[in-house]
Amino acid sequence: MPPSQRPSGIDAAAAAVPAERFAARTAGMTASEIRALFAVASRPEVVSLAGGMPNLAALPLGALAAEVADLVQREGEVALQYGSAQGVPALREQICEVMALEGIRADPDDVVVTVGSQMALDLVTRIYCDPGDVVLAEGPSYVGALGSFAAYQARVVHVAMDEQGLVPELLREALRTLAAQGVTPKFLYTIPNFHNPAGVTLAVERRAEVLEICASYGVGVVEDNPYGLLGFSGRTYPALRSLDRSVVYLGSFSKTFASGLRVGWALVPPAVRDRLVLAAESATLCPPSFTQMLVSRYLTGHDWRSQIKTFAEAYRDRRDALLDALDTYLPDGCTWNVPDGGFYVWVTVPEGVDTKAMLPRAVTARVAYASGTGFYADGFGSRQLRLSYCYPTPERITEGVRRLAGVLEAELDVMRTFGSPARSAVGPAPARNGPQAPSPHTP
Repeated sequence: MPPSQRPSGIDAAAAAVPAERFAARTAGMTASEIRALFAVASRPEVVSLAGGMPNLAALPLGALAAEVADLVQREGEVALQYGSAQGVPALREQICEVMALEGIRADPDDVVVTVGSQMALDLVTRIYCDPGDVVLAEGPSYVGALGSFAAYQARVVHVAMDEQGLVPELLREALRTLAAQGVTPKFLYTIPNFHNPAGVTLAVERRAEVLEICASYGVGVVEDNPYGLLGFSGRTYPALRSLDRSVVYLGSFSKTFASGLRVGWALVPPAVRDRLVLAAESATLCPPSFTQMLVSRYLTGHDWRSQIKTFAEAYRDRRDALLDALDTYLPDGCTWNVPDGGFYVWVTVPEGVDTKAMLPRAVTARVAYASGTGFYADGFGSRQLRLSYCYPTPERITEGVRRLAGVLEAELDVMRTFGSPARSAVGPAPARNGPQAPSPHTP
């Protein structure tokens, strides 16, 4: 390296920090495949079907701007000051009203407001998990959850899903196997409604059974439900928390209002609340009062239920555009599910196609998706990919799928000419329970 390009002074010292100075748990901290995509996927010429960014075009931005100005003028000395580590009391009461739509009866004292539900998940993992502890999670699972579990050195055991969500018998089998090894998982992490990334919804008749299975093995349940009010049929599913008050419930305004405000929450049993508040204090001292008070004003002065309905209708139109495009353009051998809410469709491609290896060629063709391997802790998902329909217009979605189909056809042409690619470099696939991913063929 030329002398002019060599780090010097503080920069040189930072570049030479010995690895042993870092905590052992940082070894598990790696950038997710999804985050690594953002820089490329944000280029205007690329149709991004990768990220799950909400579409905020339908928000009443003019009214919100006036609300912000009035908040600063009238209550600025409170809104811009330190606040409670547990969250603004008025908002916690309103959060209970929001959760009531899913059958949850809650006390505001058991609500802890966080900087997005990702923070709530991270804090829950911190207070429950020691290094080496086991967490059960659906396979596939939310990439942010897998990152938190890895950061606290927890071991993830996946339980497969089908088109009706988590399979109870496979959950029972996983718990029985772990019990034979003397292992009791700390909790089951589940996204029952409009799953990220799989798009499926846990069947209502399975919900009580899942809770009963976990209770019989002394395993807690953490329910992550950011999409629950964004159903396309008008149906709202009962939360697991509505069936069992010991469930830790995570919620967010990121999908139903504005993700940039970073306001989420955890509803926890009283025995958990004090530990969670202490963990929150050590992380942020207190969540921002300003954003909480803005959300509270929005819930008080605006028809937020109608706004959620408007969002859901827009996402339904985009889902339909994606499903039509998949049916029109994708080659034979591809299958996918039909979500009845949320942001995502989960696609399985023909045997021999590796979606992670194919991704750079897709980006070259100006389309981005999230490869399935990013949603597993055990290396699976190479035949799957997640397509997000929430942000692009229907026209852009159609064009993106057309480009993706061209990339897939090229991969299949190569395979037909030269045979399936060798997989000896990665070794044989380890055994696992159930199907690799839910992807029932579309009717």
